[in-house]
Formats: sequence, structure tokens, C-alpha cells
Amino acid sequence: MPIFKSKSLSAYIFYCLGCFALLFLLSVFWILFTADWQAWNIGLTLVVLGLFLIMGIMGFKNKVMSSFDRALLHIEAVKVEDYNQYAKSEFKEGVTANFHNELTMLSEKMQTHKSQYDQHALLLYQLIDQLDTPMLVFNNKQKLTYANAAFSTLFGQPWQMYRLASPRLLGLVYTDKGWILPSKEQQWHVSQSEFIDSGERHQLLVFTNIDSAIRASQLNAWQQIIRVMGHEIRNSLTPVSSLAESLASKSVSAREKQALAVISERCHHLQDFVNRYSSLSQTLNLDLQHISVAMFVERLKGLFSQNDLIFANKSQWLWADPIFIEQVFINLLKNAYEAQATQVKIEITEKAQQTLIQIVDDGHGFANTDNLFVPLFTTKQQGQGIGLTFCRNIIEQHGGHIDMQNNPAGKKGMRVTLVLPSTPTGTI
Repeated sequence: MPIFKSKSLSAYIFYCLGCFALLFLLSVFWILFTADWQAWNIGLTLVVLGLFLIMGIMGFKNKVMSSFDRALLHIEAVKVEDYNQYAKSEFKEGVTANFHNELTMLSEKMQTHKSQYDQHALLLYQLIDQLDTPMLVFNNKQKLTYANAAFSTLFGQPWQMYRLASPRLLGLVYTDKGWILPSKEQQWHVSQSEFIDSGERHQLLVFTNIDSAIRASQLNAWQQIIRVMGHEIRNSLTPVSSLAESLASKSVSAREKQALAVISERCHHLQDFVNRYSSLSQTLNLDLQHISVAMFVERLKGLFSQNDLIFANKSQWLWADPIFIEQVFINLLKNAYEAQATQVKIEITEKAQQTLIQIVDDGHGFANTDNLFVPLFTTKQQGQGIGLTFCRNIIEQHGGHIDMQNNPAGKKGMRVTLVLPSTPTGTI
């Protein structure tokens, strides 16, 4: 069992060398004493030798400890991710030199890894910017440090307005199933992953609109149905129509000609019906551009000059395809007036890189708003259930969304809300 347990290397060096110096001084004292030196000569000699021994011990201790001190400075630099500072060894060979060489190699390796992490993080941020689904980055202190332009579609303002905000401030709630966003009317699924940037662990939250996914699934199902039905109906109608026209040209009876003409007309009507429904599944080739709201309003007023149409414009431009967006307004206004509306008010405002359009009428509204956007569903006797589905398809391909609700209790009519990006994607 050791006599002395040192808590530090410097104490151990002092202990060992101190014991050696003490033994050396005792030996010198014994030799001088046996040589009959005078007491003052012995004392002076021991003092001089003691000073030399203390200086030697201190020099030895400083030489040994300096290697560790330099290594500690190197390690401190590594801790703050400064891999360009290297500690030089006091010795060119031996264990100490090898130790410092290993530290240098470790720094170089960590510098390489850091560069790779930085490149991956940069690529990740670039990818986040390119995607049109909201993506948020929180640091290890649960503070918002980055988001993409789609953030404004979810929270109504640029993410810079919420820099360093906590998830709670954004309405996010953490449950045993992960993050949820209960404050929004739309259903959002939140996916979570982690990555390292600048040595810190970050959380990446990706928001997926479940409503859009469900609608996409429903639309895909309708596309399959329409595709099959359209193929079969066209194959059946074409020969029927051709045969009816051929018989009508040979018939001499006016009644038969009239009956065959009706058959031919209904065949063409059914073919047109199928073609119109097939258009619901098509991806639109949009020509997006800045549209003057003033000119757009004047055109709508000209199309509905016989109706009471009121505008409240607080925005100068629309970012949209002029042909398709006009068709959306025409469909919605026709629906309003066919619902016996006497007045329709349209308000166009701009907020946080978004154009908000409110269309409010005083008609009879809808008894069931759950099926408004279901293809083939209609409450009109002559309706085909295409208009609203087509409108939603146009708005969503613009990168926006549409919502329709009956006015609050006590007020007749409906409120249609359109939200469109007010700038090209990626310029926010």
C-alpha cells in the first residue's frame, strides 16, 4: 500500500523529488559531520545545496507539466471547434511527442468531419428552402432558428417574425405520439427528425397537410373511376351516335328522324359530360404573372354588370394565371347569384406574402358544406358537380387553398375564402 497518495501529478513530482532531495541533504550532512566540519560551514553548504535542489525540482516539474499544459490548450481549442490550433511538444521524440502528434491527427480528423457536417447542413437548408411544405428548425434550446417560405402559409407571417420563438408560442404541443398542431382548422401531420449543425443538435419539423393528402387520394380514386367509365362510355357512344346519324339520313319519317336526332344529341351530350369530368384530373399549365387588381375588378364588373357586385380592394396585384383565376371567380359568383344572392362583396387584401380574398354573399347558403368539393355532388337540378372541384384544383395548383362556410347564425349566405401566394415561390 503506497505511503503517499497524490491527487495531482505536480504533487507527486514534488513528493518524489522532495524525498530524494531530503535523503541527499541528509547524506551530505552525515558526510560533512563525520569530516569534522564546523557547524556554520555545514549549515551554509546545506542551504546552498538546498537552493540548487529546489531550483532543479521546480525546473523538472515545469518541464514535465508544460507538455500537459500545452495539450490542455489544444483540447480546449477542440472543445470550441477550433481545429486550426495545434500544441507543439517540448520533445521531438518519445511518449510526449507521440501524444501531441495523436492530438494533431485527432484535430485534423475532426476538422474533416466538421466540414462534412457543415456541407450536409448546408445541403439540408438548401433543400428546406426548395420545398413548398412548411419546415421548421429548432435548436437544442427549443428555439426557432430557421424555416422556409412555406412557414407563412401555416402561420400567416414570415418566419423571421417568430425567430427564437418556442414551440409553445407557435401553438405546437408535444404528446406521446409526437408534435401536434391543434390550433389550426386544417389537419397537419408533424414529422420530426434531428441533425447536427455547428456542433449542436437541431430538430427538424416537417408539416404535411393531411387534408390535401386525403383529397389527393380521393381525387386519384375519382380519376381511376372516371378513366374507366369514360373509356367504356366513349366506346359505347361512338358507334351508337354514328348509327343514329346514319339511320336519320336514310329515314323518311319525320318522327323517326326526330327520335334519332335526340339519340345523337344525347350521345354528344354524354361525351361532352365525360370529357369535362376528365379535365378534373389534369395538371394545369399555369401562366403565373402579376395581375392588376384594378383591371381584374373592372373585367368582373363587366361580366356581372346586371348584379350588385361590391369590391373592397386593399391590394394592387394578384400573382396568378389570369385565365384560370378569372374562371374561378366566375364560377363562384355564378354560384352565389344562383343561390338567390342579391349582393356579393369581394375584399382583396395582402398579408405576409399572401393574398387573402373574401367573397361574401347573402344567398341561401348550403345545407351541407361537407360535400361541397366532392366530385359529382350537386344540389342544382341541372348541375354536374364540377364547378367547385375545378375551382379547388385551380387554387391548389396556384399554391393556395380555398374554404367555404355558411355565414354565422343570423346572417344569410356564404363566405368563400381564397388564399394565394402574393409572390413567386422562393422569393419570400
